[in-house]
Amino acid sequence: MSKKKARPVDEELAFLADEIIVSKTDLQGRILYANDVFCRAAEMSTDEVLGQPHNIIRHPDMPRAVFNLLWKTLGQQQEIFAYIKNMSATGKYYWVIAHVTPTVDASGKTIGYHSNRRAPSKRGVSEIRPLYQKLLDEEARYSSSKQGLAASSALLGGLLAEQGKSYAEFIWSTGK
Repeated sequence: MSKKKARPVDEELAFLADEIIVSKTDLQGRILYANDVFCRAAEMSTDEVLGQPHNIIRHPDMPRAVFNLLWKTLGQQQEIFAYIKNMSATGKYYWVIAHVTPTVDASGKTIGYHSNRRAPSKRGVSEIRPLYQKLLDEEARYSSSKQGLAASSALLGGLLAEQGKSYAEFIWSTGK
Protein backbone atom coordinates (compact mmCIF):
# COMPACT_ATOMS: atom_id res chain seq x y z
CA MET A 1 0.00 0.00 0.00
CA SER A 2 1.61 3.22 -1.09
CA LYS A 3 -0.70 5.50 0.88
CA LYS A 4 0.77 7.59 3.63
CA LYS A 5 -0.63 6.83 7.09
CA ALA A 6 -3.34 9.32 8.00
CA ARG A 7 -3.16 11.51 11.06
CA PRO A 8 -5.93 11.06 13.60
CA VAL A 9 -8.81 13.49 13.44
CA ASP A 10 -11.48 13.88 16.11
CA GLU A 11 -14.33 12.61 13.98
CA GLU A 12 -16.10 9.36 14.73
CA LEU A 13 -17.28 6.99 12.02
CA ALA A 14 -20.40 5.01 12.79
CA PHE A 15 -21.68 1.72 11.58
CA LEU A 16 -25.04 0.14 12.34
CA ALA A 17 -25.55 -1.90 15.51
CA ASP A 18 -26.50 -4.98 13.49
CA GLU A 19 -23.47 -4.78 11.17
CA ILE A 20 -20.48 -7.02 11.75
CA ILE A 21 -16.96 -6.14 10.66
CA VAL A 22 -15.17 -9.32 9.62
CA SER A 23 -11.56 -9.99 8.72
CA LYS A 24 -9.28 -12.99 8.48
CA THR A 25 -5.50 -12.89 8.68
CA ASP A 26 -2.53 -15.19 8.32
CA LEU A 27 -0.22 -15.96 11.24
CA GLN A 28 1.67 -12.69 10.75
CA GLY A 29 -1.54 -10.63 10.86
CA ARG A 30 -1.70 -9.89 7.11
CA ILE A 31 -5.27 -9.48 5.90
CA LEU A 32 -6.53 -12.36 3.76
CA TYR A 33 -10.21 -11.41 3.83
CA ALA A 34 -12.15 -8.27 4.75
CA ASN A 35 -15.88 -7.85 4.33
CA ASP A 36 -17.56 -4.77 2.93
CA VAL A 37 -18.28 -3.35 6.40
CA PHE A 38 -14.54 -3.57 7.26
CA CYS A 39 -13.64 -1.73 4.05
CA ARG A 40 -16.32 0.92 4.56
CA ALA A 41 -15.25 1.58 8.16
CA ALA A 42 -11.57 1.63 7.18
CA GLU A 43 -12.40 3.88 4.20
CA MET A 44 -10.34 1.63 1.95
CA SER A 45 -11.10 -0.72 -0.91
CA THR A 46 -10.66 -4.48 -0.71
CA ASP A 47 -7.61 -4.18 -2.97
CA GLU A 48 -6.07 -1.66 -0.57
CA VAL A 49 -6.42 -3.89 2.50
CA LEU A 50 -5.72 -7.40 1.23
CA GLY A 51 -2.17 -8.48 2.03
CA GLN A 52 -1.63 -5.53 4.38
CA PRO A 53 -0.88 -5.91 8.09
CA HIS A 54 -4.05 -5.65 10.17
CA ASN A 55 -2.48 -2.79 12.10
CA ILE A 56 -3.11 -0.47 9.13
CA ILE A 57 -6.29 0.44 11.02
CA ARG A 58 -4.59 0.80 14.41
CA HIS A 59 -5.35 4.06 16.16
CA PRO A 60 -2.48 5.61 18.15
CA ASP A 61 -4.85 5.92 21.14
CA MET A 62 -4.69 2.13 21.57
CA PRO A 63 -2.35 0.94 24.30
CA ARG A 64 0.19 -1.61 23.13
CA ALA A 65 -0.47 -3.63 26.29
CA VAL A 66 -3.93 -4.56 24.96
CA PHE A 67 -2.44 -5.92 21.73
CA ASN A 68 0.26 -7.70 23.73
CA LEU A 69 -2.48 -9.43 25.74
CA LEU A 70 -4.39 -10.19 22.54
CA TRP A 71 -1.40 -11.90 20.89
CA LYS A 72 -0.50 -13.82 24.06
CA THR A 73 -4.08 -15.08 24.36
CA LEU A 74 -4.23 -16.10 20.70
CA GLY A 75 -0.84 -17.79 21.07
CA GLN A 76 -2.47 -20.06 23.66
CA GLN A 77 -5.17 -20.89 21.08
CA GLN A 78 -7.78 -19.03 23.09
CA GLU A 79 -10.32 -16.48 21.94
CA ILE A 80 -10.30 -12.92 23.20
CA PHE A 81 -12.80 -10.09 23.37
CA ALA A 82 -11.50 -6.53 23.50
CA TYR A 83 -12.55 -2.94 23.04
CA ILE A 84 -10.50 -1.55 20.17
CA LYS A 85 -10.30 1.96 18.77
CA ASN A 86 -9.48 1.82 15.06
CA MET A 87 -8.59 4.52 12.56
CA SER A 88 -9.77 4.88 8.98
CA ALA A 89 -7.64 5.91 6.01
CA THR A 90 -8.77 9.53 6.51
CA GLY A 91 -7.87 9.56 10.22
CA LYS A 92 -11.41 9.19 11.57
CA TYR A 93 -11.91 6.77 14.44
CA TYR A 94 -14.38 4.04 15.27
CA TRP A 95 -14.72 1.86 18.34
CA VAL A 96 -15.48 -1.84 18.18
CA ILE A 97 -15.91 -4.75 20.54
CA ALA A 98 -13.72 -7.35 18.87
CA HIS A 99 -13.96 -11.12 19.13
CA VAL A 100 -10.73 -12.63 17.82
CA THR A 101 -10.21 -16.37 17.49
CA PRO A 102 -7.43 -18.57 16.17
CA THR A 103 -8.23 -20.42 12.95
CA VAL A 104 -7.05 -24.01 13.20
CA ASP A 105 -6.58 -26.73 10.61
CA ALA A 106 -7.80 -30.34 10.91
CA SER A 107 -4.76 -31.25 13.04
CA GLY A 108 -5.41 -28.40 15.50
CA LYS A 109 -2.54 -26.23 14.28
CA THR A 110 -3.19 -22.48 14.20
CA ILE A 111 -3.08 -21.25 10.60
CA GLY A 112 -4.46 -17.74 11.03
CA TYR A 113 -6.95 -15.59 12.88
CA HIS A 114 -10.58 -14.57 12.47
CA SER A 115 -12.11 -11.43 13.92
CA ASN A 116 -15.71 -10.27 14.19
CA ARG A 117 -16.34 -6.75 15.43
CA ARG A 118 -19.54 -5.02 16.45
CA ALA A 119 -20.38 -1.52 17.58
CA PRO A 120 -19.90 -1.34 21.36
CA SER A 121 -22.19 0.49 23.75
CA LYS A 122 -21.36 4.16 24.32
CA ARG A 123 -21.27 3.43 28.03
CA GLY A 124 -18.75 0.61 27.53
CA VAL A 125 -16.47 2.90 25.54
CA SER A 126 -16.76 5.65 28.16
CA GLU A 127 -15.78 3.12 30.85
CA ILE A 128 -12.81 1.66 28.93
CA ARG A 129 -11.30 5.01 27.87
CA PRO A 130 -9.85 5.91 31.31
CA LEU A 131 -8.13 2.51 31.59
CA TYR A 132 -6.67 2.81 28.09
CA GLN A 133 -5.46 6.33 28.88
CA LYS A 134 -3.71 5.05 32.04
CA LEU A 135 -2.01 2.36 29.98
CA LEU A 136 -0.94 4.87 27.31
CA ASP A 137 0.40 7.24 29.96
CA GLU A 138 2.40 4.39 31.49
CA GLU A 139 3.83 3.43 28.09
CA ALA A 140 4.82 7.06 27.45
CA ARG A 141 6.83 7.27 30.70
CA TYR A 142 9.60 5.14 29.19
CA SER A 143 12.05 6.03 26.44
CA SER A 144 12.31 2.34 25.56
CA SER A 145 9.16 1.00 23.90
CA LYS A 146 10.01 -2.45 25.29
CA GLN A 147 10.12 -1.08 28.86
CA GLY A 148 6.94 0.92 28.26
CA LEU A 149 5.13 -2.17 27.03
CA ALA A 150 6.33 -4.22 30.01
CA ALA A 151 5.26 -1.51 32.49
CA SER A 152 1.88 -1.01 30.82
CA SER A 153 1.24 -4.76 30.69
CA ALA A 154 2.16 -5.03 34.39
CA LEU A 155 -0.19 -2.15 35.19
CA LEU A 156 -3.03 -3.85 33.30
CA GLY A 157 -2.35 -7.14 35.08
CA GLY A 158 -2.26 -5.38 38.45
CA LEU A 159 -5.51 -3.51 37.86
CA LEU A 160 -7.25 -6.73 36.84
CA ALA A 161 -5.85 -8.59 39.86
CA GLU A 162 -7.01 -5.76 42.12
CA GLN A 163 -10.54 -6.25 40.79
CA GLY A 164 -10.24 -10.04 40.92
CA LYS A 165 -11.18 -10.29 37.24
CA SER A 166 -9.73 -11.71 34.09
CA TYR A 167 -9.53 -9.37 31.10
CA ALA A 168 -12.61 -11.10 29.62
CA GLU A 169 -14.57 -10.63 32.84
CA PHE A 170 -13.51 -6.99 32.93
CA ILE A 171 -14.57 -6.41 29.32
CA TRP A 172 -17.97 -8.00 29.86
CA SER A 173 -18.54 -6.04 33.08
CA THR A 174 -18.21 -2.69 31.26
CA GLY A 175 -21.19 -0.99 29.70
CA LYS A 176 -23.70 -2.68 31.96
